[in-house]
Amino acid sequence: MILNGEKLPGLLMTIIRFVLPLQDHTIKKLLLVFWEIVPKTTPDGRLLQEMILVCDAYRKDLQHPNEFIRGSTLRFLCKLKEAELLEPLMPAIRACLEHRHSYVRRNAVLAIYTIYRNFEHLIPDAPELIHDFLVNEKDASCKRNAFMMLIHADQDRALDYLSTCIDQVQTFGDILQLVIVELIYKVCHANPSERARFIRCIYNLLQSSSPAVKYEAAGTLVTLSSAPTAIKAAAQCYIDLIIKESDNNVKLIVLDRLVELKEHPSHERVLQDLVMDILRVLSTPDLEVRKKTLQLALDLVSSRNVEELVIVLKKEVIKTNNVTEHEDTDKYRQLLVRTLHSCSVRFPDMAANVIPVLMEFLSDNNEAAAADVLEFVREAIQRFDNLRPLIVEKMLEVFHAIKSVKIYRGALWILGEYCSTKEDIQSVMTEVRRSLGEIPIVESEIKKEAGELKPEEEVTVGPVQKLVTEMGTYATQSALSSSRPTKKEEDRPPLRGFLLDGDFFVAASLATTLTKIALRYVSLVQEKKKQNSFIAEAMLLMATILHLGKSSLPKKPITDDDVDRISLCLKVLSECSPLMNDIFNKECRQSLSHMLSAKLEEEKLSQKKESEKRNVTVQPDDPISFMQLTAKNEMSSKEDQFQLSLLAAMGNTQRKEAADPLASKLNKVTQLTGFSDPVYAEAYVHVNQYDIVLDVLVVNQTSDTLQNCTLELATLGDLKLVEKPSPLTLAPHDFANIKANVKVASTENGIIFGNIVYDVSGAASDRNCVVLSDIHIDIMDYIQPASCTDAEFRQMWAEFEWENKVTVNTNIIDLNEYLQHILKSTNMKCLTPEKALSGYCGFMAANLYARSIFGEDALANVSIEKPIHLGPEAPVTGHIRIRAKSQGMALSLGDKINLSQKKTSL
Repeated sequence: MILNGEKLPGLLMTIIRFVLPLQDHTIKKLLLVFWEIVPKTTPDGRLLQEMILVCDAYRKDLQHPNEFIRGSTLRFLCKLKEAELLEPLMPAIRACLEHRHSYVRRNAVLAIYTIYRNFEHLIPDAPELIHDFLVNEKDASCKRNAFMMLIHADQDRALDYLSTCIDQVQTFGDILQLVIVELIYKVCHANPSERARFIRCIYNLLQSSSPAVKYEAAGTLVTLSSAPTAIKAAAQCYIDLIIKESDNNVKLIVLDRLVELKEHPSHERVLQDLVMDILRVLSTPDLEVRKKTLQLALDLVSSRNVEELVIVLKKEVIKTNNVTEHEDTDKYRQLLVRTLHSCSVRFPDMAANVIPVLMEFLSDNNEAAAADVLEFVREAIQRFDNLRPLIVEKMLEVFHAIKSVKIYRGALWILGEYCSTKEDIQSVMTEVRRSLGEIPIVESEIKKEAGELKPEEEVTVGPVQKLVTEMGTYATQSALSSSRPTKKEEDRPPLRGFLLDGDFFVAASLATTLTKIALRYVSLVQEKKKQNSFIAEAMLLMATILHLGKSSLPKKPITDDDVDRISLCLKVLSECSPLMNDIFNKECRQSLSHMLSAKLEEEKLSQKKESEKRNVTVQPDDPISFMQLTAKNEMSSKEDQFQLSLLAAMGNTQRKEAADPLASKLNKVTQLTGFSDPVYAEAYVHVNQYDIVLDVLVVNQTSDTLQNCTLELATLGDLKLVEKPSPLTLAPHDFANIKANVKVASTENGIIFGNIVYDVSGAASDRNCVVLSDIHIDIMDYIQPASCTDAEFRQMWAEFEWENKVTVNTNIIDLNEYLQHILKSTNMKCLTPEKALSGYCGFMAANLYARSIFGEDALANVSIEKPIHLGPEAPVTGHIRIRAKSQGMALSLGDKINLSQKKTSL
């Protein structure tokens, strides 16, 4: 009631008479809370007479034999803001420093510190008193509190104390060590000439048994010194922390510190020597940690350490093959394959060691990992001519074991494209025949079915139906033929199995491969008989596949596209024209070469941008700063890290405001009521990751005193109000600030609405109410651009069930300009390469991707065109399809696009 502004003057004496003398600990604790919030002064600012009685009661409590009562009373005194109440208690507070129990002593130090900070005249000798106490104190928590006070109250005394015991720092408790690290950081930050005095102490603290101390000491060491030995010691400390700490969040935070170290050009070389130590982190089972570690290792790889890196990664790949299947094992294998791929592209000498190990995974059950291996093999065989024989040989070895049809198609293409010797071509044909089984397929399958039914002739079968096949032979089909024994299905050769399942796209791929190797065989072998024999065999295989496709045996019939493709290949082989030979054997390879070179160029460009960002450029006319001539406040260009981390934890991160006035705080102020309302209110919406802080300014525009003025808020969407704002009393034309915290749980548009209710002082009417305008929380504060591979994009596109189709409705007339406008307004990243978007053809398709801070993915596909028939000034038309896992994300992004695309960007 008191918190709500109720005045209860008669209650005070009752509590003093009947409740204050009680000795029950719980009641004493409740009384401390009561005395903290109760008004202690009269309206004209003088202390209430009754408080003298309360003061006397607390003087007795400070001399109480029970240490809990003494300690909790001292804690309460930290919160008192009335010097008249504290003055009589000072001797008792001083005496508590001598108490036998550490709980009392440490709270006495805190009480002295807060009193000294607020009312220095009450205890002017506090720093000297605490310094003497610190020298003789044995308890770690008391020493920590005392040392903390000296840091803030009298830094010179703190440094004097530290100098006397600097060699024993390692023996102190971890809470005191943390405070020492903070002091050293602050002193060296303010006065860099002190660095040499304390850097040895920081080195010693890297060996502390406490992970928190090691972490802070490593961070401080990096800011104090950029010497290679210091950076190496700090990085080694970080790596040990990651390996020894079991919490994955800690591992990720410390990994981020290593990544920050790597960003500094001079530190990068030191970290390159520690790559093998960093790879020890891969023993962690968490996929996110492994992903970040591999990325860091890849960024640090150089010609000096690439060999060792590849050996470790190969061992890890082999390990993933032996472990029992875990849901993340496949993803981890993919990460390893991609890392090895990148290493081999950057250091071609390594490719020969990597390829034989990776090609074993082409027969893997996990299609995604096998697809990554295949992509790597395709790039390697095109780039490195000297490795082609090795790759073809290994490919032929694993070819029959490939289980996935997609991988099978890719392997066929590689073999058809790069088999250049007569022996290899013969081997490919042998493998294809082996994979296809007995031909002609239709007849052998019918015979097999008939053979399987022989033992069951006594069994009554359904009506027998005679069918005439395309070749004119009779095929008998009974009711039992549809349920073929599964054992026989398992025994089928792989390619035959794919075809009987109705997957004829692989047949079209096979036809192309056969055509390529047949045309190459003709150019290699001079004997006409052998040429004709090989071409005839290739044509027979194609013809039997066409026959199978038209029959009723496969689960799905062959498509017209595949028929056209196979028929074309048959025609090419029957004519053998030089033009077709060029198209099949040269043009395909050139297309791949163009694609790979474009990809490489793009990677180089992005790396160049990264390195440009990181390079610290010093201009010739930059002023030179001499430490001896610099003013104290200019000495440290860096900001105080401890202050920054404290502000970040409190949600007050002070971002550097842009020069543009629109980017300032005023841009985020929302007017909640009208200027003519009795109470005017406006809110500044500050978004800090998962929290939203509403700073509401409330102005009383009337000549009356408004009592119990309360801000009542409610939320819509995945927002949650943390606590109800406290009521306050507003004098005539007075103003006040009310803060409200809102937690955010997911990425979707949220709305905060509510009203302000108040009582007019002296009026008999009911409570008054002013309704506030809605505050819309912008989804863009949570969405960040991200990138993923095409395969991952397609997989997510297939998996996400929520789709939102937005029709383009804009006045922008240029396709590229519209795309850039969408990227800017949605914070998404365009995955489609720049080269694919360049040029002008009247239409454009692009894939966009972003991820929220909550780990939610958002995909978008932009399909737009310029209706030329409507003239050059016609606006862009088309659709944007958004897909996301959650409905809120898809709808919110759609709303954002709808709102922003209508704005003019001209």
